[in-house]
Amino acid sequence: MMGQVRMRKPPAPPATPADAALEAAARRARKLLHKRALVAAAASVVPVPGLDWAADAALLARLLPQINAEFGLTPEQIDRLDPTQREQVQKAVALVGSVLIGKLITRDAVLKLTSAVGLRMTTKQAAKYVPLAGQAISATLGYATLRYLGERHIRDCMQVAQTAQLSLPAPDATKTVA
Repeated sequence: MMGQVRMRKPPAPPATPADAALEAAARRARKLLHKRALVAAAASVVPVPGLDWAADAALLARLLPQINAEFGLTPEQIDRLDPTQREQVQKAVALVGSVLIGKLITRDAVLKLTSAVGLRMTTKQAAKYVPLAGQAISATLGYATLRYLGERHIRDCMQVAQTAQLSLPAPDATKTVA
């Protein structure tokens, strides 16, 4: 049936309060991610070699701890858990395989993460030297790269929080991390 418009079903309501808290934390984290990805896109337009890489690394170094905080997964938050729950979180982190959850995030860790998307970053560098269209491509790739890395981290945090059955912090508790 061509020309027929498909209506999207509204998302199913969360099954439990814990699911609702997890979804709320994910929404807050994605809002932070979107803002930072827009900044990365703007930095990608500037035709200064290496500026976008430095901006991306700085943005990620600040963004990832904020995402961790939304899910109660900063080193400080994990240290405050009782020993049994702390062990569950550590096992869940090992299961997910993330090196950025529950750890102090350094530029070196961020650079290792960005090496996973090195081709996009190289393309972004090369594209910015093509007048106008190249800058638009570079900005799009800058946004997409940061968005991809951030979304992957959010999914890892969600999986750890679910696996460890972690009770998430109140939204106001994360505002102190900024």
